[in-house]
Amino acid sequence: MVKLELAPEYPAHWEADVVLRDGATGHLRPMTPADADAVQTFHMAQSQNSIYMRFFTYKSKLTAKELRRFTELDYRDRVAFVITRGAEIIGIGRYDRLNDPTEAEVAFNVSDAHQGRGLGSILLEHLAAAARENGIDKFSAEVLPENRKMIQVFSEAGYEVHRHFDDGVISLHFDIDPTDKSRAVMESREHRAEARSVAGLVAPASVAVIGASRAWGSIGQQLLEHVVEGQFTGAVHAVNQEALEVSGMMPYASIAEVPGTVDLAIIAVPYDQVPAVVEQCGRAGVKGLVIATAGFADDGAQGLARQRALVRQARANGMRLVGPASLGLANTDPAVSLNASMAPALPVKGGLGIFTQSAALGVSLFASLSRRDVGLSTVLSAGNRADVSGNDMMQFWEDDANTTACGLYLESIGNPRKFARISRRLARSKPVIVAKSDSMGLRLPPGHAVRVTQAPAGALDAMLRQSGVVRVNTIEELSDVAQLVVGQPLPQGPGLAIIGNSAALGAVVADAAEQQGLKVATVQTKLLLDVGQSKALPLLKRAVLAGLAGADSAIVTLLPVIGLPVETIAATLQECSVTSGKPVLAVFTGIVDPRIQVNRQMAAAKTLPAYSSPGAAVAALAAVSRYAHWLILEAPVFEVPAGVDPEAAAALLDTWLEGVTTEELTTLGPEQVRELLGHYGITVLESVPFGSDDQAVAAAERLGWPVAIKTLDPSLRHRLDLGGVRINIENADSLRRNIGQMRKYLQPYGSKELEVQAMAEVGQSCTLRAIEDPLLGPVVSFGLSGDAVNLLDDWAHRVPPLSVADTAELVRSPRAAVKLFGYEGLPAGNVNALEDLVARVAMLKEEHPEIAWMEFKPILVGPSTVSVLSAELRIGNPAQRTDSARRAMIS
Repeated sequence: MVKLELAPEYPAHWEADVVLRDGATGHLRPMTPADADAVQTFHMAQSQNSIYMRFFTYKSKLTAKELRRFTELDYRDRVAFVITRGAEIIGIGRYDRLNDPTEAEVAFNVSDAHQGRGLGSILLEHLAAAARENGIDKFSAEVLPENRKMIQVFSEAGYEVHRHFDDGVISLHFDIDPTDKSRAVMESREHRAEARSVAGLVAPASVAVIGASRAWGSIGQQLLEHVVEGQFTGAVHAVNQEALEVSGMMPYASIAEVPGTVDLAIIAVPYDQVPAVVEQCGRAGVKGLVIATAGFADDGAQGLARQRALVRQARANGMRLVGPASLGLANTDPAVSLNASMAPALPVKGGLGIFTQSAALGVSLFASLSRRDVGLSTVLSAGNRADVSGNDMMQFWEDDANTTACGLYLESIGNPRKFARISRRLARSKPVIVAKSDSMGLRLPPGHAVRVTQAPAGALDAMLRQSGVVRVNTIEELSDVAQLVVGQPLPQGPGLAIIGNSAALGAVVADAAEQQGLKVATVQTKLLLDVGQSKALPLLKRAVLAGLAGADSAIVTLLPVIGLPVETIAATLQECSVTSGKPVLAVFTGIVDPRIQVNRQMAAAKTLPAYSSPGAAVAALAAVSRYAHWLILEAPVFEVPAGVDPEAAAALLDTWLEGVTTEELTTLGPEQVRELLGHYGITVLESVPFGSDDQAVAAAERLGWPVAIKTLDPSLRHRLDLGGVRINIENADSLRRNIGQMRKYLQPYGSKELEVQAMAEVGQSCTLRAIEDPLLGPVVSFGLSGDAVNLLDDWAHRVPPLSVADTAELVRSPRAAVKLFGYEGLPAGNVNALEDLVARVAMLKEEHPEIAWMEFKPILVGPSTVSVLSAELRIGNPAQRTDSARRAMIS
């Protein structure tokens, strides 16, 4: 790789690994003077036609003056990016600021050998992001009419491009601020590229096991044996420089000796040999890697450094990487039949896709699903998740016809905003089941190198709910839900029929169902099934179908019946599901063996979900019912509140943060707060600090009677019960008396400054808070002020952007929110106005990561008005958001 000589102002945060259109990877970075020779090599390798298209003339070689101009940049007015594969430059994009400081001219040059791989659109995205950072909001370009490929890059980017033809040249002009259309285009391209990159891993045409050993029981030996015995349909190669024969085949000494191109290399060599093997794979043109070897990020700081170097090495050579410390991957599609994992046999074919991280949890989940005979489509264990992640797998599953439901056990999320965006889209077509630890994001599991969250507890779960995923806590719960969604139709409502042969069991199920939010429509638990199989099965079928006639789903709880085999009962219940088109769950209580072998005997394409515990069945059905309810709702509506001006707010923030280089936060003054919030239509009721009584009276005269007085002490200023607030003061004499009494009552707390404020309509006091979290990005929290949030932690959280439904749900989610809708005879508050305020705050936080912390406390929600009495804002240098308007892989 080229060793870069970096200038002090080199913008390292612009560097990114990117996925190309065909699923391969490349490295994008700012150009430096050290690239001069590589740029010359790139230019001289281009065809005459490509050079003419770029420069409007032919030049066989760039002059020294041209090379200096192209490579010596200030990264502000003149910026250039290169995309590299190994040490080779395969694409160049640049912009030069014009006389109008808000406009720049942009140009691209893509290697002839790499055209058609989407390099031009990637360069445009990253140049636009850099330009916006430098205060540029318009791009222009001059293109020859015959350069259709470059015209297509601009026209398909999603921007509104204006064209003008003059003197044989097409001039293009467009604004580069992200639009809904440009974001949709970027996300669509990202989706296709990442889906193809995973498809290359799970459906390769050829596999090489590097480190394949003759030693029985070694990882390399087992991996090779599993690939072969799984009857992989492609070519299989063993690589071992010492062995003469491995698993009946002649091994190659190195990957370079393997004939043809290897799509997937499985690496099982000692960790100190892995970097050399990855380098050899890069030179040999391998497309993807599975690294089973541990000893990287799971081995402390030095191991993490080795892992990051490994990822850079793989991506720079166009390869995706699974692992390190990966359990492997599997694909049950008969056209592939790949078991490149430590599982002893290829899983049963089915519709469930599975993603796990650590090997131990992967083994546990695989065993849990096997006990239930849940068929799988694809399985991937990411190990340390250094590269390929759950986000990548979801991109693949969305297009995979063999996958009908998706299950992920997550120990960490590298890019939650992207996860939310992808899962929200995927969940519209396929159930997405996510199991995660309650502490995920608060601490890192071994081998994972991601940021930890500082958001309130519950914020991550809120993000998952917004995304439509089925959230579970454990591997067993994931398996319980999985066997339901892959085997049955979704319930169309909460109505539940309970059928069985035990009244006690029926009561247990009914109680559990009500607690989980299901509605018990009918209970029939007096079935007499010990009347012989010929009579019992029709009796059972009639009872189940009758119950389903008035319900959306059924749970059948049965104690063992002599002469009535479980498999026969299961066949009858599955028939009921098919006939009614509604889900039926079986609970076979009293069977000692938890492995209830009912599904393999079923002839139907869809199988019956069977449980040994009534509670597990109810919990699974309730979770799926909530998902089905989310699914039948209309697609989320995102409305922009009236009277917002994000550009003006951004200009203010740029001015206030100019020259700020530290990580310290700056608290805005009252006037700054009013000015900034004014651009989002948010008004804070004015308050005036005072020292003397006369100053207070003068302020009250200006604000208008009646007024309130408060202490400025943050712990007391909203505490009416502790003497920190006095309200409804109607004249000067009363104001003077109240000031004197207030100072007296506050004396035990020390000397306190006071302020006067106009009275707002009496209402319920609420608190609204928004932060910029290192892991989740923007997080908005809402609660009712006082003991509800201070003592009981009764908050609700959401992650912007917020749809109309998200906003409405947020203000209704705290347990104390019933007080907003009329409580103990009090009038209801103006919740519509409250939702409007929340929507404005959420948009403000989403659009401006420079705002690190906002708190609106208190907000008074009255019958007719909503008043913000106090607002505090802190700003600082924004962290680089992990899901911006440019495609980039997260390390």
